[in-house]
Amino acid sequence: MADTEMEIDTPTAPDVDPKEKDARTAAGAIAVRSIEGWIVIVTNVHEEATEEDLQDMFGEYGNIKNLHLNLDRRTGYVKGYVLIEYETLEDAANAVKCGNGQELLEQKVNVEFAFVRPPPKGQGPGRDRERRGDRGGRGRGRSRSPGKDDAMED
Repeated sequence: MADTEMEIDTPTAPDVDPKEKDARTAAGAIAVRSIEGWIVIVTNVHEEATEEDLQDMFGEYGNIKNLHLNLDRRTGYVKGYVLIEYETLEDAANAVKCGNGQELLEQKVNVEFAFVRPPPKGQGPGRDRERRGDRGGRGRGRSRSPGKDDAMED
């Protein structure tokens, strides 16, 4: 048994999808594939929507591998979101691009990738800098502890 050698797979570079630019969200984050496939989340779904309604609407964007419609236990109505799994990035990106803002039972739905990797620092919208103001790298501003100033003055 000690005479046999084990075959070891050599690590390869992660596959970079040539259509990665299509897999970006509005905020600039990059969509990430789940273990099974590409999952999109549909929010603002009408409470009386059925699985058939969603299959009809999102089936035209690509082959749906799985559709998870979460229901409220007490009322039996849809909770307001649906997870749809596509096999290919192209199908999922098409659903996000074309399905976002469409009406389902007189209610506009929002469609985004369910799993995303945040944009690299320095890219995408500078939301944090705009909101907090640029502090020039000083970090987070904090107030002083109440007891320290009083002890120093005495």
